[in-house]
Amino acid sequence: MSTPAHADPDGVPLEAADDSAESTRRRVLELVASDGPVTAADLATCLGLTAAGVRRHLAQLEDDGTITVHAAPGVAPVRRGRPARAYVVTTVGQAELHDAYSDLAVQALRHLRAVGGDAAVTVFAAHRYDDLVERVGPRLASTDPAERAGQLAAALSEEGYAASVRPVAGATLVPIAQLCQGHCPVQHVAEEFPELCEAEARAFSELLGTHVQRLATIAGGAHACVTNLPLGTAHHATLGVAQHAPAEGTR
Repeated sequence: MSTPAHADPDGVPLEAADDSAESTRRRVLELVASDGPVTAADLATCLGLTAAGVRRHLAQLEDDGTITVHAAPGVAPVRRGRPARAYVVTTVGQAELHDAYSDLAVQALRHLRAVGGDAAVTVFAAHRYDDLVERVGPRLASTDPAERAGQLAAALSEEGYAASVRPVAGATLVPIAQLCQGHCPVQHVAEEFPELCEAEARAFSELLGTHVQRLATIAGGAHACVTNLPLGTAHHATLGVAQHAPAEGTR
């Protein structure tokens, strides 16, 4: 039996093959956002595909300008011959992951600033992350700082932030981890209104019951939002407030 004219060599209709490839490519982009810097081999393992197949998708995404090779030394494992290429999402890639309401949100916040000044934007940002604390707090059941950080990352991922917690090797006397957010749903807005990033960091501090330090943001041009989390003993009283009581006012 001959292959239909509008089918690939395996007999799959070209439209279906194109949709499948686009879906896989989108999944690759999302994984690069959440796990990057990440190699083709790591992506292949996660997706259950061959490394060669993943590299084709990576090449397309790189040609589109949505991902790029991470240039920082020491990230990719060194192997015989050429070191493995580790990929991160570019600003263009982050924009592709954004929702359709960013422009409207920017216009609304510009109007708010024009009417109420910078303080009005700060209050708005604080209330936005008060809501985050109220939604996420009940999901953070552990009082162990490391486990609680993992629960926060899982909750943020459910909110669309592609978050993960990564240990920091050779940390100080107090163990430190980094909360990495590979996607920011409000990046385009936060580029103009950094009050959103500042309020988010304060929300993390309240949820974890410890001081946190924001090291980088996607809105500021980094490939991920990175926040240092001390994993020493957290303030359990604060944890109880974050879990069970709504935040009041601005932070």
